[in-house]
Amino acid sequence: MEQFEGRNAVVVGGGSGVGQGIALALAEAGARVLVGDIDPQSAADTVARIGEAGGRADAATVDGTDPASLAALAAVAADVLGPVHVLVNTVGVIADPALPDATEEEWAWFHEFHLMSPIRTVNAFLPGMRANGEGGHIVVTSSMAGLLAMSPTMTGGVNTGVYTVMKHAVMAYGEMLRYELEPEGIAVSVLCPGMVEGNLGATSGRHRPERFGGPAPSRGEGMPPGAMPNLDFGRLVVRALRANRTFVITHPETRPLLEARQRLLLSDFEFASPD
Repeated sequence: MEQFEGRNAVVVGGGSGVGQGIALALAEAGARVLVGDIDPQSAADTVARIGEAGGRADAATVDGTDPASLAALAAVAADVLGPVHVLVNTVGVIADPALPDATEEEWAWFHEFHLMSPIRTVNAFLPGMRANGEGGHIVVTSSMAGLLAMSPTMTGGVNTGVYTVMKHAVMAYGEMLRYELEPEGIAVSVLCPGMVEGNLGATSGRHRPERFGGPAPSRGEGMPPGAMPNLDFGRLVVRALRANRTFVITHPETRPLLEARQRLLLSDFEFASPD
């Protein structure tokens, strides 16, 4: 999608972090944006920032894991925006249970927020995008963790196993969805952000539903120094959407890690080859 002027976009999870950065950048590029978030104040804050910058946006409250809530958001979008041309899901959570210690409840929590949320968001909006006949672009959010598998020794002692499993699943979902929807004129891109400015550590626990144990202790606000500003990230996403990139990479300096992983995989092909 080369032009965003006069286009309509929905960002689920647009109240903070990467979602906010994308919403701000889409509006800056000329799109009218519906900011959906489980926290109505966060959504309203993003809309206010867009308005201050001269853009157009509306806010709506949505539970990105609830099919009924997402269907209601799709109805609001149809009423407020009209045709939806860009659909973005950035819903996610973070915690650090080790794989052998992760409970069924923790697995279910990560599964709902990382994998089922983008699936349900697409299922809620895709019929409308198809019916509009104007094409579109869908964005789902994985992570550099969807491209890598890093031991705790590589992550400062943090266990990222459950998170990594889910982000690998989102990579596969987004790439396969791209192949399936391309003939219909609907593009799909998979975000693979590294460290981007946001407050996921705090919101993950704050908004954990009762069915997964209710609110959990905060892992702190903000991100460590050096995190990419979320508006810079959003502008990079817009540039990638203009170029219809399959994957949106934010931190090219991580390339050696990916190359090392691929060399490991290729060495196992060589091992399996006959002498």
